[in-house]
Amino acid sequence: MKGFIQSVGAVVMGFMIASAGGTAFAAHPLITDDAGTQGKGKFQLEVNGQYDSDKETVGNVSVKSTGGQAGSTLSYGIIDNADLVLNVPYGWGKVTEDGVSTYDEKGLSDISLEVKWRFFEKDGLSFGLKPGISLPTGNHEKGLGAGKTGYHLFFIGSKEAAPWAFHANLGYIRNENKFDEEKDLWHASLAAVYEVVKDLKIVGNVGTERNADKAADNDPAFVIGGVIYSVAENFDLDAGVKYGLTSSETDLSVMAGAAFRF
Repeated sequence: MKGFIQSVGAVVMGFMIASAGGTAFAAHPLITDDAGTQGKGKFQLEVNGQYDSDKETVGNVSVKSTGGQAGSTLSYGIIDNADLVLNVPYGWGKVTEDGVSTYDEKGLSDISLEVKWRFFEKDGLSFGLKPGISLPTGNHEKGLGAGKTGYHLFFIGSKEAAPWAFHANLGYIRNENKFDEEKDLWHASLAAVYEVVKDLKIVGNVGTERNADKAADNDPAFVIGGVIYSVAENFDLDAGVKYGLTSSETDLSVMAGAAFRF
């Protein structure tokens, strides 16, 4: 029975991780991060959530997965061009087969700690690195975490040319886990931001990542569309929709969040 729970849990954890969009955390609802930092002594608190839905047929069995995450990300400017970033996610997932529930769990997921360092900036072009670790704070037997400490490194490139901004991420993720998943994962994504009018931006994002499932025949890929509205200089609201471009990606995710800077 324990083996069955771990097997199902691995599937759901993969679904939840795909829903969260990897390990880098960007200006919500984007998954691709930008090279911007908070500035020495300044904080940013992001709170966001998303609901995910996925359907597929395995043999003659209809499998439906739902779930999502609610999380908070706190960034602190250590120096002007480097931030310390703490992300605390809470996840949930449910799986039904032909309408019969086979999995239903919720709880704290794996916490991550990162440093974002912008090492180059000139004429609107900037580059950064974002190394980090993920801690096994989620219960892996319930599919809420990997069960082991992992690490990752992302390269970030940004180009700003008002009213446009473009961002690119290339990442390596060491997926240490207790589910016999792939341990060496890669990530690649691109994002564009356009300021329609003052304080209102529309955003788009595409990306892909190596599938952690060793038996999978394709890699998850996504596209995101959304908006960011600055209610005040230090307060943003956002919303977005993410669609899966491949069968291994979550079919649909609806996202919303807020960011406070102080």
